[in-house]
Formats: sequence, C-alpha cells, structure tokens
Amino acid sequence: MSLEVNEIFFSIQGESSHAGRPCVFIRLTGCNLRCTYCDTRYAYEEGSSKHIDDIEREIRPFRCTLVEVTGGEPLLQPQTPELIRRLLDDGYTVLLETNGSRDIGIVDDRCTRIVDVKCPSSGQADANRLENLAIVTPNDEVKFVIGDREDFDYAKGIIATRLSPGSGLKPPLLSPVYGRLDPKDLARWILDDHLDVRLQIQLHKWIWRADKRGV
Repeated sequence: MSLEVNEIFFSIQGESSHAGRPCVFIRLTGCNLRCTYCDTRYAYEEGSSKHIDDIEREIRPFRCTLVEVTGGEPLLQPQTPELIRRLLDDGYTVLLETNGSRDIGIVDDRCTRIVDVKCPSSGQADANRLENLAIVTPNDEVKFVIGDREDFDYAKGIIATRLSPGSGLKPPLLSPVYGRLDPKDLARWILDDHLDVRLQIQLHKWIWRADKRGV
C-alpha cells in the first residue's frame, strides 16, 4: 500500500499543544483547498510514491516517537488512515493536521486530529465540514488561522456555538497569519474578550526563515 509523499523531515513542532517538541513530519501530496495564505503550495502536486513499509523505515532513524502526518490535505488519499493506524500500532504518538474539509471519523481516534476551521480571509470558509466539530474528542485539537478582526469574530462565533466549554476539549488554537496579523493584536483581542483559547505562533518560522522547507 503506497501514498504520494511530498517530503519527510525531522524538526521542531511549530504548532499545536506539542509546539517545541522534536517531531517527524510526513507531508503528503495534494490539497483540495487553495487558501490565500498557504505556505505549502509546493505540496499541491510535488511528490513521489512510497510504500507504507518504506515510510516507516525512513522515519525510524530519527529515533523520535512523535510523528505528524500533514499536507496538503492528508485525507485526500484513502490510504492515509492505514498509515496512521500502522504508526500507532508501532508505538508512535501520531498527530494528523487536516484542513477540516474531510470526514475525520475515518481516522483512528488514538490519533490526535488537529482540525482546521477555515476563516473568511482564507477564501475557503465555505469548505468547512463543521460536522467534524461534533465528533472531536479531548484527544483532538481545533485550530483557527486568524488574518484579521473579521476572522477573529468568526472564530468566536464557531467556538460559542460548536465547541461546548463543558465538553472537556482542549482550548481551541488561534494562530495569526504570519506577516499579515501582528501576534500582539491577536493577543489583545483574546484578552479583551476573555477567551479560553491558546494563542500559538508558528515557531519554525521564527527559528528559521519563513519560506524555508523541511523545517
């Protein structure tokens, strides 16, 4: 069983509640969305076919138990849930980064499913599969990428109507679009509105160049 893989690399996790930890990234090829701020356009089509056994062999020398499957949009490839299951069975902690347009219910719930909710400035908010928010678990994470005040207000509305504060879910992740929204502005809006969320920045873009691949 094979998948189209854009790149595999070892770096510091720049996002999610695992930010700052060493992590192996498996970036799969292909995406069904075209966000205005996308920073991985090279993953739309670039890639090569790799068997799951070969993927496992390639990541083993990194000696890292945290693995993220990302894209593009990983769930476009029907073999992705099997890759995740194999990694979980081998003892890895697995994160899935998904753009939120596909059904996450097909993914083993031992995996931490990081579900993006697209805000208006992405140009892709109509693609949100909001039904996913009804099946996220305390093991999962929900992320909003914020480009302006309209996005922030949109995220607040989704959080208020779709993510119950008594559900035991992790605080949603709010991330400013790099180079478009000053993190200080997002921080101020969060504090002013007393939101129980986690502000995150993309650490890898601050450690290395924003356009550097393989980090």
